[in-house]
Amino acid sequence: MDRNEFKTSILPIKNKLFRFSLNILNDVAEAEDVVQEVFIKLWNRRDQMDQINNTEAWCMRVTRNLSIDKMRSKHRRLEPMKEGFDLKDQSPTPFQKTAGSDVFSKIKNLMLQLPDKQRMVMQLRDIEGLTYQEVADALEISLDQVKVNIYRARLSMRKKLEMINLTPKSI
Repeated sequence: MDRNEFKTSILPIKNKLFRFSLNILNDVAEAEDVVQEVFIKLWNRRDQMDQINNTEAWCMRVTRNLSIDKMRSKHRRLEPMKEGFDLKDQSPTPFQKTAGSDVFSKIKNLMLQLPDKQRMVMQLRDIEGLTYQEVADALEISLDQVKVNIYRARLSMRKKLEMINLTPKSI
């Protein structure tokens, strides 16, 4: 795989990888780091790309694994900060402004209440548009598990949306 092929076949999925990682980490900078690491891994394996059946599913799997690793390492390295040391800009980021829309934030909050596997399956299938098989490959689970998890996630979301009078038909 040369540079041009990498640009045309791999770079278009960077936003999907970023959204998937962001869904797991809830941290923009960490998600960007994960996507960059995925691209580095992919570039280093460019000579072996013909052995990978589905590049997008492989990238999703690597993104999931690196995101989970980053989340676990973040929990281990947290230490109390000295008071006044961390001066963060309090203005909302563009992502926060977009997420501020009422419907989007309600749905996002409801999705965060789903169990991890259901949330990841729903993110990949319903938001990113991957096929059931690509989701199974990305998460390293069986096709039946994907179908069960997506069914349960959708059922749970429908019930929660009905409880807050925000039915899928009204969206």
